[in-house]
Amino acid sequence: MAHLFIDQVQAGQQINDVYLISQAILRSTTNGKLYIAMFVADKTGKTNGRVWNATEELFKSLPKEGFVQIIGRSELYQNTLQIVADKIASVPSEKINIDDYLPRTPKNIKQMYEETIKILGEIKNPSVKALVDEFIKDKELMKKFCKAPAAMSNHHSYLGGLLEHTHNMLNSAKAILPCYPHLQADLVLAGIFLHDMGKTEELSYEMAFGYTDRGQLIGHIVQTALMVDQKADAIEISQTILDSITHIILSHHGEYEFGSPKLPMTAEAYLVNFLDNIDAKMNQITEKIETDPSQDNWTGFIKSLDSKLYRKRVVD
Repeated sequence: MAHLFIDQVQAGQQINDVYLISQAILRSTTNGKLYIAMFVADKTGKTNGRVWNATEELFKSLPKEGFVQIIGRSELYQNTLQIVADKIASVPSEKINIDDYLPRTPKNIKQMYEETIKILGEIKNPSVKALVDEFIKDKELMKKFCKAPAAMSNHHSYLGGLLEHTHNMLNSAKAILPCYPHLQADLVLAGIFLHDMGKTEELSYEMAFGYTDRGQLIGHIVQTALMVDQKADAIEISQTILDSITHIILSHHGEYEFGSPKLPMTAEAYLVNFLDNIDAKMNQITEKIETDPSQDNWTGFIKSLDSKLYRKRVVD
């Protein structure tokens, strides 16, 4: 029987299929009954999942990230599609065609990588260029860079997402840098290329998207800074230049509450932070507009944006 893909699911359908679940958590309702909240996904997208009247035993039998057989139904809750599992059981990964379950960028990975390398080739400062080249020469790292998602769920959460996010930011920087000629373009381009490199180690993405032990203990920002220090040992680079690039990495989330160890304190760091936020937000917005199941002009409320979106096209 053909797999029922997430983007084909309509409210009110009966569900009997295998899906990839992630971030499963056991919660209790206001009246004390246990339920399981999770994401349910395949390569076409993901939606919320619920198992009502759950037990601790059932929860422990399920993977936090892995494949399960779901028998249940789909429904709209607060204008958002969710899948409710009446029966759920773990399924061994060796029985799964993984290509049906891990989403990937719709863009051409080879082309994006070649364009990324071409833009980085415009870096003029020998030390900055040498640092960037140390990363590019690391073929195993570049394979991971081209394959990794950019995040677990918030933005570009699919194979090739990290490359797509970086590629988008570099193109945006190319467009905006001529407006601000006082900025040190080499630092901006290098900072963009490197800013999320630690996600190649923070995230796991072979079977399902999750966090590695190192990712949870260290995180991608610090991991990237460590990688930069390691690569810098092989080249001649001044401490001032190295500190400026590392500062961009450490401050690119922009706020302490968003995980930045430092706030931006250079013009280049501010620009990388802004471009990072723009691309992440626009990816979220595009995904929500395209996948929201409601048929009217408004999406459901989107927690990560703290808003709902008006999606009617008013100009042809």
